[in-house]
Amino acid sequence: MTLHEIYAARVADGTLTADPAQTAALDPLERVRAALTAAPPKRGFFSRAKPPEGPMGCYLWGGVGRGKSMLMDLFHEASPVPSRRVHFHAFMQEVHDGMHAARKTGVDDALTPVADAIIADVRVLCFDEMQITDITDAMIVGRLFEKLFAAGVRVVTTSNRVPDDLYKNGLNRALFVPFIDLLKDRMIVHELAAIRDYRQDRLGDEQVYFVGGGALDDVWKRLTDGRSEGLTLRVKGRDVRLDDYASGVARASFDQLCGRPLGAGDYLALAQAVRVLILTDVPRLSRAQNNEAKRFVTLIDALYEAKVRLIMSAAAEPEDLYEAGEGRFEFDRTASRLREMQAADWATA
Repeated sequence: MTLHEIYAARVADGTLTADPAQTAALDPLERVRAALTAAPPKRGFFSRAKPPEGPMGCYLWGGVGRGKSMLMDLFHEASPVPSRRVHFHAFMQEVHDGMHAARKTGVDDALTPVADAIIADVRVLCFDEMQITDITDAMIVGRLFEKLFAAGVRVVTTSNRVPDDLYKNGLNRALFVPFIDLLKDRMIVHELAAIRDYRQDRLGDEQVYFVGGGALDDVWKRLTDGRSEGLTLRVKGRDVRLDDYASGVARASFDQLCGRPLGAGDYLALAQAVRVLILTDVPRLSRAQNNEAKRFVTLIDALYEAKVRLIMSAAAEPEDLYEAGEGRFEFDRTASRLREMQAADWATA
């Protein structure tokens, strides 16, 4: 069955709702899927295989909640060849780990054995939410994709950003631009311009701020179907790990995000990587917890600026979370933002 036929069948049985923008996005994905039935490039003993002609994948970008991940999963399920679906941040963490192990063996190029292992394992990589926030990733990803494409491995990826905005304003970005050119040259770049935000639809006008606890487990299950693949953010050479993450939705406690020595860079990376954050167990903060209060202010600022949907449980109303202590004046703005972020249409306003 083609992707169009699978999509139509799921619309017919009520699993999906027909969307013209999603239907249009099936065309480039089907083009890539059809190419997978061709024989993979053959390697000789003394020469490299000739890289396949035509597009080596699809870069599907657009606003949050429009169905990008769903369409990519549809492609992954229908792939006629070995395919792997993985969050882009998790994949890059695996690459870093593999390179670290390769360096211990004394190889000249630690990336080559890592790429060779990937090439031997799959013919398609499906990346959810491609974003580049770390200079180390920026310097590696271009060479890696060149090796994958040359070996005939195709890539389907989703992103909230058009390729030209990847690693925007990043350190030494000029060195990253050739990778953007590679994406635009070897992949079909398609905007999923759907009007409807299906993820927001799952929340609707429901409560998103809970005092004294709330049904956050039910919210998590509804937004993620109860699955979790975890998320590792690499920030300035450090790893920030969230165990609960799936399809752009993350869940973490106040202690995990504000009780540890995290900073603005960590929160900015988190805000770029997720579209919904379920934040649990925010306590009343005392004067002795001014460091935690400062981190909380920085976290909310990052989420607010990135229009991340916040679902939160706390011990008190926003205005009563931090009544006295250093930075109390600045906290008034945070309380105001928490009120504003409760509006059903806030993230799309």
